[in-house]
Amino acid sequence: MNGGDGGDVAAAPAGPPPPLEWKFSQVFGERTAGEEVQEVDIISAIEFDKTGDHLATGDRGGRVVLFERTDTKENIGSRRELERMDYTVSRHPEFRYKTEFQSHEPEFDYLKSLEIEEKINKIRWCQSSSGALFLLSTNDKTIKFWKVQEKKVKKVSDMNIDPSRAVGKASVASSSVSSSPKQCLANGIYADRSFNCLSNDLSFPPGGFSTLRLPVVVTSNETSLVARCRRVYAHAHDYHINSISNNSDGETFISADDLRINLWNLEISNQSFNIVDVKPANMEDLTEVITSAEFHPTHCNTLAYSSSKGSIRLIDLRQSALCDSHSKLFEEQEAPGSRSFFTEIIASISDIKFSKDGRYILSRDYMTLKLWDINMDSGPVSTFQVHEYLRPKLCDLYENDSIFDKFECCLSGDGLRVATGSYSNLFRVFGCAAGTTEATTLEASKNPMRRQVQTPARPSRSLSSSLTRVVRRGSESPGVDANGNSFDFTTKLLHLAWHPTENSIACAAANSLYMYYA
Repeated sequence: MNGGDGGDVAAAPAGPPPPLEWKFSQVFGERTAGEEVQEVDIISAIEFDKTGDHLATGDRGGRVVLFERTDTKENIGSRRELERMDYTVSRHPEFRYKTEFQSHEPEFDYLKSLEIEEKINKIRWCQSSSGALFLLSTNDKTIKFWKVQEKKVKKVSDMNIDPSRAVGKASVASSSVSSSPKQCLANGIYADRSFNCLSNDLSFPPGGFSTLRLPVVVTSNETSLVARCRRVYAHAHDYHINSISNNSDGETFISADDLRINLWNLEISNQSFNIVDVKPANMEDLTEVITSAEFHPTHCNTLAYSSSKGSIRLIDLRQSALCDSHSKLFEEQEAPGSRSFFTEIIASISDIKFSKDGRYILSRDYMTLKLWDINMDSGPVSTFQVHEYLRPKLCDLYENDSIFDKFECCLSGDGLRVATGSYSNLFRVFGCAAGTTEATTLEASKNPMRRQVQTPARPSRSLSSSLTRVVRRGSESPGVDANGNSFDFTTKLLHLAWHPTENSIACAAANSLYMYYA
């Protein structure tokens, strides 16, 4: 991914990195054969935190489930030593269930007579502090800021008198009271003083009731994870929220719906600033909507958003309060004569991601993955064909609404590879270093390589600019890609995330979370 900056000459002798061999690591929520998946259990969001030590998933039932990494806890000191000495750590990431909480509940908008689903659309991790984890989660209308922290469990200790004796005397007292009720005064004192003979062997304050047991609350050494909603950011979006993204300043974040992007301060939940508004004065003039938005990973003044027309706009918050104009526009010109009824639908970008260094933007439309250099707006650096074999089937896909499926994409931490999902619970990994032909198809199962083909198609190159553009197809197997009928369009892998520092991918197949490493 360093093409065009002069690094190719130095890197030429080494050649492109070899293709990764992916192996199954873990699965959470695995289904048994024939088990019916409940709609509320289907995973709708996946996100690693910046360290890669925590993973969060959200589902259609409004729950957020957290996982924590376990393979570094036992030998964290030695691991840091190895990293300092630039040794590679051979052990692959392993996670375990940490906790879960109900983030959103179903609501009803009485003004618009609309049901608001509890489905989690996006999760974003915030900076942690004092051992607590912070994250943002959103459904269609409301964003919530959560704090997850270990707290010591408070328990009621033994009573302040011997329980066995106390229980015995209580039963005697109750039986004597029930058989012959006596006049009772304040503070549990009986007028009949002879009743005190029941407790002559106990010491208690004068005038008190001997069988009154006072519980004492003590803090034990046990801990439990508690999730608390710190803030609720509501009533700022008329349309469904499709994106949230944290700013690198650690203080602000954006939320985007179809027509607007709002800027929030994490500390202020009752006020946001509208920074992008594409809503026309007359809604009949509406030609495109916002589909995804993300802050630059290091420049707090820069963000990008994509549109349903296949374009990406880069905006600078320093230019004006309302960023109606963009600083850069990234779009690919369509080939003459290629326009059809489906052109605009399949051009719509469903997801964008910045690379870790902020130099590149990865975008996913229905047919392809595209890699853009933010310093070059004439066209994408690389194009990876994901669904080209489905082009003859577009009419059927339109009929069953599959053409509107929104697939996510992700980049590896080193920027050498990109990944995205497909149908039949498949996902694809492409190499994007100069000269590589890596194009791997994997299945979200315990045997990810069973759909893999030994000889991936060679990339076709186009020398239409000074910077070589690459067009690469996924592994094309007669039983998989060449024949679209072999695919199950009801099982689709929409959500996946790449570990920030290692070659490890987490992906969601319905209600199951699969993890792979290379």
